Amino acid sequence: MKKYLKSLVLLIFCLNFTTLSNAKDIPASFADLAERLMPSVVNISTTTTVTTRSNPFPFQFPPGSPFEDMFKDFGTPQERKTSALGSGFIISDDGIVITNNHVIQGAEDVFVRVNGDQEFKAKILGADPGMDLAVLKIESDEKFVPVKFGDSDKSRIGDWVIAIGNPFGLGGTVTAGIISARNRSIGLSRYEDFIQTDASINQGNSGGPLFNMKGDVIGINTAILGQSGSIGIGFAIPSNSADRVIKQLIEFGETKRGWLGVRIQTVTKEIADVEKLDKPRGALVASVADGSPSDKGGIKAGDIILEFDGKPIKEMVELPKIVAQTDVGKKVIVKVWRNKREITKNIILGRLETSEDFKQKSIITEKPKEVEIEGLKITVRLVDKKDLEERKLSKDVTGVVITKIAQDSPVNYLETGNIIVEAQKKKINTIGDLENIIKITKRSSEKTLLIAIYNNQNQRRYIGVKLD
Repeated sequence: MKKYLKSLVLLIFCLNFTTLSNAKDIPASFADLAERLMPSVVNISTTTTVTTRSNPFPFQFPPGSPFEDMFKDFGTPQERKTSALGSGFIISDDGIVITNNHVIQGAEDVFVRVNGDQEFKAKILGADPGMDLAVLKIESDEKFVPVKFGDSDKSRIGDWVIAIGNPFGLGGTVTAGIISARNRSIGLSRYEDFIQTDASINQGNSGGPLFNMKGDVIGINTAILGQSGSIGIGFAIPSNSADRVIKQLIEFGETKRGWLGVRIQTVTKEIADVEKLDKPRGALVASVADGSPSDKGGIKAGDIILEFDGKPIKEMVELPKIVAQTDVGKKVIVKVWRNKREITKNIILGRLETSEDFKQKSIITEKPKEVEIEGLKITVRLVDKKDLEERKLSKDVTGVVITKIAQDSPVNYLETGNIIVEAQKKKINTIGDLENIIKITKRSSEKTLLIAIYNNQNQRRYIGVKLD
């Protein structure tokens, strides 16, 4: 019996030892890693000249006084230098440095401090506000210690990471944590796919590297959540997303992103039901820009893009990122859902930066009322020529302008001034057209109405509405 117990204890010990040895070791110290990486992380300072005018009077106007603005130009012009601090890291031995665009934006002079004591002037090779990235070149013939990019796609939630930067101007500061989440979007930039980490990131860390345990850069620290410094939620641009942009900035001094020329929106459950799609997926084309690659390739408003260049589109937000990372001029196969079946289109991608889509327009118009649509609990009137001229819409646009929306309307999230142009994929020429389609839909088993609108920014969108 004793022999049996000894064998059992030995077996349990072996199993536990095997489990522990297979698990990733928790680092006892980050000292060796930090010591190796510190020479590649730099502190960045910028200077900008700001012109102000001194008060010509021996007294101050009360805050908000109209005289404050009236006499503000009478003072003596005074110039002063302002400075900003950030972080960056070296990726080549000749001194190519990566940082955030917002760190160097508007700067007249940029200085890079290496190893805490060597300061060099740097020039800006290129910047991309869309992804908040910038590339600098240290103006020196010295050789520097670079770091390399790792594969951010292989990073997993729970992996250890360290951040090195220049928080509050204190210089080389190391913080450690884990990857808290992946694929975060927080509304800061055009292309977002942030890595979220709980490694402390504060003001001045912007542009600094996020390292994995091999010492490879897997992210570029760019944002913190909260106004009073780090609260355990920091965000970094993944290295795989940044790498392509950085290479373009080094080679061309600007970005060259692919462009489809469509406005898209989320495929909701209601829209998927109306379109007889198996589940909500893909990106719904709300409108197609005239003369764009999509227009030339046969993409139409109402199509649902399911696959782009061999990559399935699970959610709408994935499409802009994939398109932007595709080479300009490449011929791609796009699979779309149209009329309850899948079809294929061939499209030659254009360049976003030279397109009209790149210049965002905002035209807001509101109009008075006409007839109440009981089925939607809204009041509408017909679109007229003045609407089309003021909003610079095509002369072919017909529909109804929403002038009033009841609180309990099934479309109470819309706004007055929105124009309904389609219902159930049928063009609206009269108010009666809309009323008839609503009546037919209410008698159907699904009772789901698909409408197309132009919102107050003149963006065409599809909306699925569940009728009572």
